[in-house]
Formats: sequence, structure tokens, C-alpha cells
Amino acid sequence: MAMIKPSFPWPGFALAMMACIILASLGVDLIYVALVLLVWIGSLYLVAARPDEARPKPQGPAFTRDNMADLFEHSETPVVITERDRAIIANLSARQLLGGHIVGQDVRMALRQPEAIRLLGRDVDGGAVVRGLARRTDIWRINRKTLPGELAVIEFVNKTAEADIARAHTDFVANASHELRTPLASIIGYVETLREDVDNLDPRMAAKFLGTIQREAKRLQDLVSDLMSLSRIEAVKHDLPDTTLDLAKLAERAAHDAANGERLELLDFEATGEFPVRGDRQQLEQLVRNLVDNGFKYGEPGQTVTVRIHPKGDNRLRLTVTDRGEGIAAEHIPHLTRRFYRTDPGRSRASGGTGLGLAIVKHIVERHRGRLDIDSTPGEGTRVTVTLPLEKQDEDD
Repeated sequence: MAMIKPSFPWPGFALAMMACIILASLGVDLIYVALVLLVWIGSLYLVAARPDEARPKPQGPAFTRDNMADLFEHSETPVVITERDRAIIANLSARQLLGGHIVGQDVRMALRQPEAIRLLGRDVDGGAVVRGLARRTDIWRINRKTLPGELAVIEFVNKTAEADIARAHTDFVANASHELRTPLASIIGYVETLREDVDNLDPRMAAKFLGTIQREAKRLQDLVSDLMSLSRIEAVKHDLPDTTLDLAKLAERAAHDAANGERLELLDFEATGEFPVRGDRQQLEQLVRNLVDNGFKYGEPGQTVTVRIHPKGDNRLRLTVTDRGEGIAAEHIPHLTRRFYRTDPGRSRASGGTGLGLAIVKHIVERHRGRLDIDSTPGEGTRVTVTLPLEKQDEDD
């Protein structure tokens, strides 16, 4: 057994020296005193030395192919282990992605992607980005790590969501820039016209130009306001509101605000009781105002907009806003909550719409753990339904 290097026992050495000094003072021959000191020091050294501590041997089975398979089986990331480019292990995610037949198959034949085949053909560590691995539009990064024994671990990382988010941001910036540029161009154009011929301009023409400037400036203001609202809602969309509100009273007030003026006579509102919900007051009011305002904008002039709040089962409520207008073709309905999507851009802009109203409604509904449904029949009108969970009340209340 190996010995570790001891530390010198200074206290014992000091005691030995004192004993030897006493012996010398008693007249003992110095040779004998020196021998006693040498033996004492040697004894101290041997006592101080101690063997290495025994290290426990690792317990459990050796690392085998079977427990390698168990290790990766339930990972969300698809993983394939190959031996000389033949798949010997594929976890559940990899089998769902590439098919169960990949086990035992040459992985290059299973992938059939030029970038992946070049990566595997180099027989070195590295990565490659491939498109259309499972679906035409998906994007995956393939990482390869070589192991001893002609083994390799191939990992598949799904980059589709990241690419979709980047593309959505790009589209959003492009659409927002276009929407902002249009009213700004009108404002600048009319202002330049007024300045060029301010002395000779007919007052009626000047009033018309100023009216257009005011209308476009208001449209610009509404657009910026909606963009800011959407940004604020997205920033807190994962935070469940903690305030309990009566949706019936809130919705009635917001609906009357949206239908102010001459349109108030055309508003048909009904709520059958009280409907407590956990919600953000400002956001829920904005939701109702947007839906009622859309009903009047896109319904036929002079037609009623109906708002109803009814229970749906024991735990949910249903808010519906129905207009009587031209309706919306079925192919447009799945896209209505996209930012800046318009079925009729000319009509939407003429009515003062920003193209963000339903996008804002969708995000508010999602934050409140609800559901948004849109039904429309061309020639008859459109109905928007919002389903929200009711807040449970204590029996003593």
C-alpha cells in the first residue's frame, strides 16, 4: 500500500531534544544520547506516516449501448447514435421525426439532405443546417460528435420557431413602416402644396387640404396608439391578471363608449346577470370597444350591432358581438387576427381602421386564458365570440 508523505512531528522532536538534554546533564555519554535522539526521531517519523485512503470503487453497471438508449430515450431533442454511419440507437423524438425504420439504416440514406450527407461524409465533429427535413418549411441544425469505437452522436435541433419569429419581426417592421409612411406622405404632400401657394389658395380648397391633413394625422395617431397597446399587451401576456371584475358592467360601459353619438341608438346590449372574471380592466374595456367599433365600421350603415353576455356551462361565459353587414369570405377568417391584415384595404383605411384591432383582441383573450372565434356569412354579417373563464366565488360571499 502506498505511503503518503508525512509532515514532520515538531512537537515530538522538541520533546526528544528536551529528554536528550536531560540525559546529557546527568552525565550520559553523548554518543548514547545521539543514538537515543536518532531512534526517537525515526519512531516519530514512522508513526506520523499513514497509508493512502482507500477510494471507493464506482458501483453500478458499465456504460453500455442499452443504458445509452435509456439515457436519451425521453429527451425532447432528437438524438441518433451511429456506428460506422449506421444508426444503432434512435430516441423517441428521433423516431417520430425520421421514422422508426431509421434504426439499423445508414443514416445518410435516412436524411437524404446534401448538407447532412456532406457533414457525415467528413467523419469529423461539426454541424450543418438543413431545410425540409420533416416538412417543407421546417429548419433543423444537425450537430455531430464523434466518439471512440467508430461511434458518433447526431443531435437534431429544431430552428423553425426561431426562423418564424425572425420572419414575423421582419414582416411586422415592413408592414408598420408601410402603414406609417402612407399617412405621412399625404400630410407632407398637402402641407407642401399649402406652403407653395399660400397667398393665392382658394379658402375652400385650403379647408379641404387641412381636413385631409387632420384626418391623416388622426389616423397616424390611432396607428401609433394601437402599436403601443399591442406592445404593452405582449409584454404581459404570460401574467395572469389578479383583479376580479364584473364583466357585465365593464362591457356595458365600454360598448356605450364605442357607440357614442348617433350610433348609440343602434347598440343592442344584453347581459343576463353578473359575470365575475379575473381580468385587466383596461385591456377588457379595449377588447369590447374594438369589437363594437368593428361592428359599426364594417356593418351596414343604420344596422344594429348586438352585444350579448351569457353563461357557458358552469365555469365560463360567452361574449358575442354581431354585426349585420357584407360578411367575410371563409378564406379570410383564419388570417383576421394577423397584424395589418385587411380583407378590403381600401374600405378599412377609409373607415379609419389600423389593421391591428383584432390582433389586439386576440392577445388580450390569450392573456385572460380565453378563446376567440369568428363566424361570418357573406351577405348576412359577422359574429365574434369571446369565451372567458369565470372566477369562482366563495360560498360564503
